[in-house]
Amino acid sequence: MGNTRIHHILDEVGSIAFPGVYDTLSAKLVQRAGFPMAFISGYCVAATAIGEPDLGLVTQTEIVERARRICGSVSVPIIVDADTGYGNPLNVHRTVTELIAAGAAGCFLEDQQWPKKCGHMRGKKVIERGEYVHKLRAAVDARAGRDFFIVARTDALAVLGMDEAVARVTAGREAGADASFIEAPLDEEQLAEIGRRAPAPNVANMLEGGRTPILPRERLAELGFQLVVYPLAALFAAAKAIEAVYAKLRRDGTTLGAEAALMPFARLNEVIGVEAKYGLAERFGVG
Repeated sequence: MGNTRIHHILDEVGSIAFPGVYDTLSAKLVQRAGFPMAFISGYCVAATAIGEPDLGLVTQTEIVERARRICGSVSVPIIVDADTGYGNPLNVHRTVTELIAAGAAGCFLEDQQWPKKCGHMRGKKVIERGEYVHKLRAAVDARAGRDFFIVARTDALAVLGMDEAVARVTAGREAGADASFIEAPLDEEQLAEIGRRAPAPNVANMLEGGRTPILPRERLAELGFQLVVYPLAALFAAAKAIEAVYAKLRRDGTTLGAEAALMPFARLNEVIGVEAKYGLAERFGVG
């Protein structure tokens, strides 16, 4: 295998389930939970940065800036959803260069036509295989041997079928990508076929309520998947919790009785490092 931080994690654990993050707080919580890596989901960034669906509305500069803040807030490696690279191979080259400068440990790069759509939404279209391979070659060239893990993602399964999807990730790996990601298989049979035919390591996208069945990491490892990402679990959990506490406050005029659903003030202060900042302030006479 390669020599990136993500390769080293896979060498140690064989397969891993890891979550998506969307801001610095969710990233800090991932690190405190003990995960050795995380993923910045484009869907999550669209929902939280601009309040819009994942339909190609987030720009390159928006995703790079979000990545810069998140990667700078934690020490665990972060893979970033780079969508289609935001244009042609020249745009891909710049996107990868910017993500490396932002501190990202890797990216997903897909073959949809722009504007892209969430992989579990309808109406997807893909570019020609050769055009996609050129994009991956541009990404590899921009990496220039640095610590950056490139995932070749294809949405061709829903559009052109399994044979073409396998051909695309295989060509992507030959172009220098580090992992294969065939998006949105519909059942365990398709997952098993991907695991047999696509070059490992393979990514499984576990999106609750999406098109692919949610399976345990151990079962997915048996099927041939080493990187099992849960990109939206944190966002779904946070949205539900926020909706519930807002409803209670609106209904009752108070949060009394909802304490069990809230992270205590002292605990959140610990997560964001309040005492460490007090200590730093005291060192410089401003405590």
